Amino acid sequence: MDTDQLTAMARTVRNHVLEMVAGARKGHIGGAFSATDILVSLYFGGILRVDPKNPSWGDRDRFILSKGHSCVALYAILAERGFFPASELDSFCQNGSRLGGHPDRRIPGVEADTGSLGHGLGIGAGLALSARIGRQNYKTVVLLGDGECYEGSVWEAAMFAGHHQLSNLVAIVDRNCQCVTDFTEDCNRLEPFADKWRAFNWDVREVDGHSFEQLVGAFKDFGSRGSGKPLSIIANTVKGKGVTFMERTLVWHHSVPSSKNLEEARRQLSREGAGR
Repeated sequence: MDTDQLTAMARTVRNHVLEMVAGARKGHIGGAFSATDILVSLYFGGILRVDPKNPSWGDRDRFILSKGHSCVALYAILAERGFFPASELDSFCQNGSRLGGHPDRRIPGVEADTGSLGHGLGIGAGLALSARIGRQNYKTVVLLGDGECYEGSVWEAAMFAGHHQLSNLVAIVDRNCQCVTDFTEDCNRLEPFADKWRAFNWDVREVDGHSFEQLVGAFKDFGSRGSGKPLSIIANTVKGKGVTFMERTLVWHHSVPSSKNLEEARRQLSREGAGR
């Protein structure tokens, strides 16, 4: 997809997220919106090698959504990519649905049960090491939240990956600078964040997490890097991106839109309102 097509897909995904959360009366809309452009870049920007008709294909790239509470965006992505019918999105968090509040491996395209924060990077490091041992040519990409990086297990996995020079591993951090109840730099300061990753022997790239050119560009030379290091991409984002009254507003970590909120959000996410 070109940039205009990626932009249109991101709008489609955010609309799915909005309707799923409104219909279920639950869900983590703010972090799903901040991660949407990252996910669209991965699945529609030519980065991840996957086959919706054969989700278990051995040579597929592995993607781990470590910030599993934002799964509503991943479900929309997987449906649009063809892993399951888009009509199934209407069942989000309903009785009997496989589309629960956190992803699990019953869902085509989902590699791991996640949402207990801090575990995704360890899983990803294990997959990357397995690929090396098995001489398989897939890459592993893990999407973390920045608040999730308070977890010590993240840094244990980062130290392991740096030590073993897992150059087939990517950690993308959704750096929206917010956690559940506060802004990260007020709650428990992460900066100098990039330097922390470098200290664990990772290559680091900082990008605008809402720029498709920068997100896709961060992977262009991935296979030809000579450093032998895993890659950390710090994607600077806006929590609630796409709906003005949600952006950078703490309450929208997991609030549900009222009928008035829903009407305004739909307007802003429509093609006509997208140029606000």
